[in-house]
Amino acid sequence: MRQQRRGDNRRDNEPKDEFDHETVDLARVTRVTKGGKQMSFRACVVVGDHNGRVGEGTAKGKDVQAAMEKATRLAKKHVVTVRRVAGTIPHAVRAKYKASTVLLRPAPPGSGLICGGAVRIVLALAGIESASSKIFNGKNKITVTRATIAALQQLHTPRAAKKS
Repeated sequence: MRQQRRGDNRRDNEPKDEFDHETVDLARVTRVTKGGKQMSFRACVVVGDHNGRVGEGTAKGKDVQAAMEKATRLAKKHVVTVRRVAGTIPHAVRAKYKASTVLLRPAPPGSGLICGGAVRIVLALAGIESASSKIFNGKNKITVTRATIAALQQLHTPRAAKKS
């Protein structure tokens, strides 16, 4: 029998993923049928490369691992590019998704991310180092995450603002 050497593992040979991922929400959900309750898990995952690209995916699966893998795959499909200026966003922006509204504002360098929960995860994975935010009517982490990504998509660079 061949002995396995250190570093001779299949996982070591696989290329490292370019995106980091963070779980925003993980919930056990049930569907009631005439045969009884069917349990499944819902996962909301945000992926980002800390260099201006970020995406969100939400999926369900029979177990936690299946839900996480599906959500991560979906998040990688829906990656958006974020415009940044000196580690922050170029201007203030407000976006709404369903009931949640998110306001993002630029902050001076070194002040860090002054924002809560889901917004902080999205901005950190997008590579934004300094910004502040305010969440209006946002009780649901998934809608807050989607509103944040919608706000990041509305950003434009200062040069583009002068032309229009």
